[in-house]
Amino acid sequence: PARTLPPMEGGWRVRAPSPIPFSDTYTTPREIEFGDCRQIAEDFGAAAARAARAGVDAVEIHMAHGYLIHQFLSPLSNHRIDEYGGALDNRCRFAKEVMNAVKAAVPANVAVGLRVSATDWVPEGWSIEDTIHLVNLAKKEGCTFVDVSTGGNTPDAPIPVGPGYQVPFASRVKAETGMTTFAVGLIRDAWQALLREGAADVIDIGRAMIDDPHWGWHAANRLHVEKVPKLVVPPQYLRGLSY
Repeated sequence: PARTLPPMEGGWRVRAPSPIPFSDTYTTPREIEFGDCRQIAEDFGAAAARAARAGVDAVEIHMAHGYLIHQFLSPLSNHRIDEYGGALDNRCRFAKEVMNAVKAAVPANVAVGLRVSATDWVPEGWSIEDTIHLVNLAKKEGCTFVDVSTGGNTPDAPIPVGPGYQVPFASRVKAETGMTTFAVGLIRDAWQALLREGAADVIDIGRAMIDDPHWGWHAANRLHVEKVPKLVVPPQYLRGLSY
C-alpha cells in the first residue's frame, strides 16, 4: 500500500488541523498552532500574487481531495476545539481566510474560484449541504466559480465510481447557489451532453485528455461543431479528423 516516508527516514514533518493520519501507513501530522493559521492563509495569497505576476487570468483555490483546506472543513480530519474547529462556520474559517488573502493579492480582473469535494462519501463527514453553505460563503467573499469534485479525505469511503458519478453534486450546487459551476469525474464521451442538460456551466476533462490529447477535436467532430470559430485545428491534423 501507499505510504509516506516518516521523519526518521528523511520524510517531511507534515502539519494538519489535527494530528490524525490519513491511514495506518501515513505519518501522523503535527497540529497546526492557532497563531500559524492566519500566516498560512497569507501564504496562499502570496502564491496567488506570484501566479498573477506570471500572467494567469484565474486562480482556483484547491479545497478538495483531502488537501489542507479540505482537512479544516471536514469533521473527519478537524477535531480542533478552538475557533477553527467544531461548528461548521468555525471549520469554514480557514477557507474564508484563504479566500480573503487570495482576493486581496490578485488584481480585480483575475477570477478567483474554488475546487471542492462536495461529499466525503461517509455519513459523518463533509456533506453536500456543507458544500452549498461554503459556496454561498465564497460568493459573499467575491469568488466567481466553483469546480465540484468529491472524496479524497478518507481512504475507505464507499464511492460509487461510474461515468459522470459526480455530476449530480455539481448540478445541485449550481441550482442552489447560482455560482458558475464546473462538473468533473469520468466524463469521457462527447455525448454525455451535460452542458445541454444544464447540469453545469463548464465541463472539466482531465484523464480523458491525458489518454487522448486531441480529445477536444474528436469531441467537436462527433458533435458536428466543425464550424465553431474558436476551434483551431492545424492543417496537418485535418485529414485525421475526417472533417
